[in-house]
Amino acid sequence: MAFDLDGFLPYRLSVAAAQVSRRFAERYAVEAGLSMPEWRVLAHLNNSGPVSVRDINTRVNLDKSLVSRAATRLEQAGLLRKSSHETDHRLVALELTGAGQELMCRLGRIAEEYQAELVAELGEDAERFSRALTRLCAQSR
Repeated sequence: MAFDLDGFLPYRLSVAAAQVSRRFAERYAVEAGLSMPEWRVLAHLNNSGPVSVRDINTRVNLDKSLVSRAATRLEQAGLLRKSSHETDHRLVALELTGAGQELMCRLGRIAEEYQAELVAELGEDAERFSRALTRLCAQSR
């Protein structure tokens, strides 16, 4: 029996994730001109407070160099600031500036609208799908 790539769940999840991410990226790019790594760094900082590049790298599943470059661009744009990490002075802590917080308020509304659209697309399967994703993500850690 031949391998069925289109029926292979990891492949289908990857394709779906890429499509959903691309559709959302179009929205925050129009609103703020952000790249995907920049969006993820801002979103993480919005929820976490000051953290290191290493912490963001682990949480948002991006290569450390992508996170570092995104952080540099965001700092240059005045959306985040870098400072010494509280406990490990070898690390740099990143945190949102006031302008970064204001941008995340706008982007948060866009994200909530997009999520509502996705939930509507999934219809009655949305809650079961969300629980299944939670289980899959928990097993990956």
